[in-house]
Amino acid sequence: MRENVRRVRRPAGGGAPAFDLSYVRSGPRGATPVLVIPGGPGLASVLPYRGLRRWAARGGLDLIMVEHRGVGRSRTDLAGDPLPPEAMRIAAVLDDLAAVLDAEGVDRAVIVGSSYGSYLAMAFGARHPERVRAMLLDSALQSSHDIDLERARLRELFWDADDDMTRGVKRLVSAGVSERIVLDIVRAAYELGGTDLVHPLVRHRPGLAWRALGAYATRDAEIARFPGIYEFDLVGTIAFRELGYGGTPDGHPLDPARTYLPLAPHYPAFVGEPYDLIEAVHSFDWPLVVLSGDRDLRTPPAIAERVVAAAPDATLVRIHNGHSALDTHPMALLNAIRRLVRGQQDRLPGDEPALARLPRKGLSAAFPDLLLHIAHLDALLRRRVLHR
Repeated sequence: MRENVRRVRRPAGGGAPAFDLSYVRSGPRGATPVLVIPGGPGLASVLPYRGLRRWAARGGLDLIMVEHRGVGRSRTDLAGDPLPPEAMRIAAVLDDLAAVLDAEGVDRAVIVGSSYGSYLAMAFGARHPERVRAMLLDSALQSSHDIDLERARLRELFWDADDDMTRGVKRLVSAGVSERIVLDIVRAAYELGGTDLVHPLVRHRPGLAWRALGAYATRDAEIARFPGIYEFDLVGTIAFRELGYGGTPDGHPLDPARTYLPLAPHYPAFVGEPYDLIEAVHSFDWPLVVLSGDRDLRTPPAIAERVVAAAPDATLVRIHNGHSALDTHPMALLNAIRRLVRGQQDRLPGDEPALARLPRKGLSAAFPDLLLHIAHLDALLRRRVLHR
């Protein structure tokens, strides 16, 4: 599928320069276009989701994806210089999305957001409610205060339980492995593969699988940038200034507030969120679907349940998955989008098995099995060394 990357000129304002915002539109033109917003902040839209748009087009979906300002093809101003911190505001990102809908002649769209993209989707509903036909939130991120829900779930699984998994985590910490890195790795392992993947990782000293997950999941003082795929360096300003990524640790074990702390010196301090989304959803009078993974530790199911309880016309769809179906189970996400576009959200299965049976596609489908294979290989190599 050939894609034509389009651009819309965004004017200078608020100390930010003018720049060209890139986006793509794919699939058959229909009465209800779907605007899909990835997570991050930092994930690009054009390059990483070609497969998603191809599968969506085969299913008859008219998809629009916008390259977030400061990322990929929307990274630089008209002179070719990187966009400055002044350009990194959530309100400006929301107006970018509206500008793309204007450029495409779309009055209202189905708004789909995953993780950070779900925050943008809800904020878009608060700022531009007249542009929303319906909404789907995948791994709903609603408030910086929800870190307390994260803490509770993480400690319940990995610190307070009396089981082999918790004992393995504590052994690693007692052996001197950074508590922050232990958390980042076991959280990612659990979300990707559940306890089957965590157990071999914490049973012995760190091996190849541990290092592979560390490269995927941990943050250090170096700012990650994979051009055209994931670029946190510029948009990290939003994460810290408006979303509170540089949280204050509470002094207890396995605190997710520590994940991004190594990057905090590079960015402005938290000044407050631009929207009260917990309150905003009470006024969302459009059909709303909330997709929630039972292994999601970054946006635990309690957040999805709260959103559904507050919104006037909401459906909760539980899925046997970790964080972000957009990235880890795209066929389940597309299935839910198609039902929502057709006005059939009431027919969405609320149970995990129905969606779990859908095929998993893309790199994310193979990654957990590959990690598990490497973990078993680590164990085999250890046994051979011990028996020499």
